Amino acid sequence: MTARTIPARNRAIGMAGALTGLALVLGACTHTDQAATTASIPDDYRQRHPIAIHEADTSIVVFVGQGRGGLTAEQRADVLGLAQNWVHDATGVIDADVPVDTPNARPAADAMREIQSLLAAAGVPPNGVVVRRYHPEDPRHLAAIRLSYPKMSAVAGPCGLWPDDIGSSIKNKAYFENKQYYNFGCAAQRNLAAMIDNPSDLVQPRPETPPYAARRGIAFDKYRKGTSTSTIYPESDKAKLSDTGK
Repeated sequence: MTARTIPARNRAIGMAGALTGLALVLGACTHTDQAATTASIPDDYRQRHPIAIHEADTSIVVFVGQGRGGLTAEQRADVLGLAQNWVHDATGVIDADVPVDTPNARPAADAMREIQSLLAAAGVPPNGVVVRRYHPEDPRHLAAIRLSYPKMSAVAGPCGLWPDDIGSSIKNKAYFENKQYYNFGCAAQRNLAAMIDNPSDLVQPRPETPPYAARRGIAFDKYRKGTSTSTIYPESDKAKLSDTGK
């Protein structure tokens, strides 16, 4: 073997090693990207569509005609209901948007004074209401009084997203792996969020209420005497449909 062939062989071996190392690096990058893409879609629908708690506005609309300045009985009930809910779960002031420079501007101002009196009677302080005047953008719609306030709300979604075909295809690997499709469970999470009375219940339990001392004393007295502590209702048998089991 000549002296020239030895460096040539070394260069060939070095070039092959470099190409092998480059292929391994590229293969590792491809594997990492695939793992990140797969892990970005959780298998648990509660992780794909989590219920989030944020601050959202709740509002009512009070329509006022041109020839009437007061509120109807239904409108008074709506205003009182909003005031009660504000005392219970509001996180900010009540914004009252009153129209101006409209045919019903004067009746709306009279109705707003009645609304303020109803809110004050329901326990809303004067600094809890902010009155704002606005000019309607579309004259075809009747200008109304809008009352709104922020509160904590639970929401999930949006639903109806279909990033992949749920049918059998070569591109849809989840179909052959028998995995949940992306939109699965979204409607259930969204409905559960809409039914939650207090969004904090999703994070922590409520404290226990004090026990009913009178009923607890009767139960303890029966326990000390050795008698049954169960409650017997005299009229419970009237609701039975038959005497089976007696």
